[in-house]
Amino acid sequence: MNDQQTLNQFDEWLVDESPYAAIVMRQWLDPVEGKGAVIFPPTYAKPEGKREDEWLGYNMDRFENGMKVCQIDSVGSQANRMEPIFKNEPYSKLVPQITIQAGDREINLLDAGHRAADAIVRFSDLKEELKKAFLSVREKGNAEPLAKIAPTSIVFGSWDSRETQVKLPRVIRSVVRAYDVEILHRSAQYIPPIDYKDEKLIDKAEGTKNDDALSREGLSHAPATWTHGGVIVRKEIRRDAALNLAAVRALKAEPPEGTLALRRYILGLSLVCFTAPQETFLREGCQLVPDPEKPAEWEIASHHGQRDPFSLSHEKAREYAVAAASAFGVGASRIARFDKKAANDALKKKDKKSKEE
Repeated sequence: MNDQQTLNQFDEWLVDESPYAAIVMRQWLDPVEGKGAVIFPPTYAKPEGKREDEWLGYNMDRFENGMKVCQIDSVGSQANRMEPIFKNEPYSKLVPQITIQAGDREINLLDAGHRAADAIVRFSDLKEELKKAFLSVREKGNAEPLAKIAPTSIVFGSWDSRETQVKLPRVIRSVVRAYDVEILHRSAQYIPPIDYKDEKLIDKAEGTKNDDALSREGLSHAPATWTHGGVIVRKEIRRDAALNLAAVRALKAEPPEGTLALRRYILGLSLVCFTAPQETFLREGCQLVPDPEKPAEWEIASHHGQRDPFSLSHEKAREYAVAAASAFGVGASRIARFDKKAANDALKKKDKKSKEE
């Protein structure tokens, strides 16, 4: 396949009248220890209005039939696992490498949680350029300036909620859930190697506050009872993912002749992320691997509801992304600097406004 054939191969997905809605994937996963092993979902702070005895710490829904469905990895977390692929060879040449110097640290834009709308960028010397790029999307529908600076802010979505209010939907969405789970608890007890009070190594002060202070410093017994103990999954752990072709087709460039090149570029980056092997170690106590007995299912879905099997190797996706990036012209890599004064001025302004109110 020559370069032009490589570039053209998915154009039927990208033309405005395309009937294709999305590429979808379902992947079944198992704990690395095997089916039925305990896994640990992420924990979250207790929401307002929830009693301590009502809140389990996990993002879990209960259905009328008694089934409990637990989120194992959120959409945002999945995006944060996929996006950093572009920091490493051979993928790093597919996107501009934007680094922000903040004090003694250097932060890659690919590590910023809110991407192009993150405070690390909004208070840098890229602020005005990114503001113009977001306004170009809002006022002209032109996403090309943003794609030249922060293309993954299009692939994984971004919301410039503190400036232009521009919201770009995710092209790639992925989430991992466990179905029909049972919740476990665990308790632990720390026992110090010696009794510091009896050995007269610390002063014998009495009272709850003193005991708490000793515990915080690791100088006394510290019980941890009835804490999160993970879950056992009775049915399945499943990753559901979609690559939204309609969101890619919503992208435009100016002049219009550049629209197809822009769409190819964003599609190429999206296909690279979508087909790349996923990191299996999600957190301590939660390492998942593909279920060998139930291979992943890939389909391309149309607006009419028709679903057809779909297959694309990661290598082929990368070849397409390389060709599309070359034709589009990857934006320049650069180093920006965090503006401490601008950040402090914004804080003072907010503080003044809040006092006036």
